[in-house]
Amino acid sequence: MGDAQLTVGVLRETAPGERRVSVVPDGAAALTKAGTRVLVEAGAGKGAFFPDAAYEASGAEVVDGADLHRRSDVLLSVRKPDTIDGMRDGQVLIGLLSPLLDAPGMAALAQRGVTAVSLDRLPRTLSRAQSMDALTSQANIAGYKAVLVAAGTYTGYFPMLMTAAGTVRPAVVLVLGAGVAGLQAIGTARRLGAIVHGYDVRPEARGDIESLGGKFLDLGAKAVPSEGGYARALTDEETQAQQQALTAAIAKNDVVITTAQVPGAKPPVLVTAAAVAAMRSGSVIVDLAAGPLGGNVDGSVPDETVVTENGVTIIGAGNLPSTMAAAASTAYSRNISALLAHLRNTGVLLIDAADEIQAGVVITHGGQVINAATAALINTGGAS
Repeated sequence: MGDAQLTVGVLRETAPGERRVSVVPDGAAALTKAGTRVLVEAGAGKGAFFPDAAYEASGAEVVDGADLHRRSDVLLSVRKPDTIDGMRDGQVLIGLLSPLLDAPGMAALAQRGVTAVSLDRLPRTLSRAQSMDALTSQANIAGYKAVLVAAGTYTGYFPMLMTAAGTVRPAVVLVLGAGVAGLQAIGTARRLGAIVHGYDVRPEARGDIESLGGKFLDLGAKAVPSEGGYARALTDEETQAQQQALTAAIAKNDVVITTAQVPGAKPPVLVTAAAVAAMRSGSVIVDLAAGPLGGNVDGSVPDETVVTENGVTIIGAGNLPSTMAAAASTAYSRNISALLAHLRNTGVLLIDAADEIQAGVVITHGGQVINAATAALINTGGAS
């Protein structure tokens, strides 16, 4: 793969509204110091306020897109590029590629001979993979920003205030899902002074919620164990029982933040149309799961804000990390660097499907889709 010095290329993101960059100037400097040649596509860091001059000062070389594709052994991105035309046999693409949502795209990469490495398939239960865990780093940012977005939209105060005109009650906030994003949202809402409740189907979530000062919303439902760091998908019976209890609870809140996702599958609907209709006028819902497969909230639209007839504001906020592009890019850059260090041996990347981490993240290699979950989707015609 190229000469003895590994060459990585930092792609400029092309997805609408995406402002993040896969490697920041400090990350480029660290990679250069470790003996890696770093190429950066002109303008790649502009959306995150990292100018080309900052990359050049870090030791990277700023080039155009065609030159970057031609010279790079490894292409680095945040999201899957909208075209693979410039990629070649033996090249490596690393990013958040969403293979379970784009099996045909993964098949196309395999056909071209590209080794696709997707950080969103990292085995999150492995302690040695924590420094590479981009989903966690980005979810932390999403949970934090979700509360700020909600507070900026809600027309009341979050904290209780005692003024000469009387006491102002605090906002009542409900966070659905107590994973990384949910727990960050609970902690941030508490720091802003709101009364916060959290809910998750996983039994271990109660302690996490209460440790951050939130109150666990007990719906009396059967606890659901977690699988691979996520709550498993609910059965139809469990979903119905959960939604009935949630509908009654949701109406008592001023702000609801939803964070529940199932990798590669449609997110569960936690806030039904009936629940939205029962909320007070002026209430706010932030749906962090809003995306191409739907969201946690009936009526949410990805990247749009909808106000219902009864005055409830629903914010489809599936890509909040992009709105904090500098912080999100810095965290992601560290994840990328950690993964490169894991894969690298002198001047080449070693692909080893027997390695636990690589078994999760390496999707295509040697002209084939080698990731079992993605291959199964292709064989069944799924995720088209």
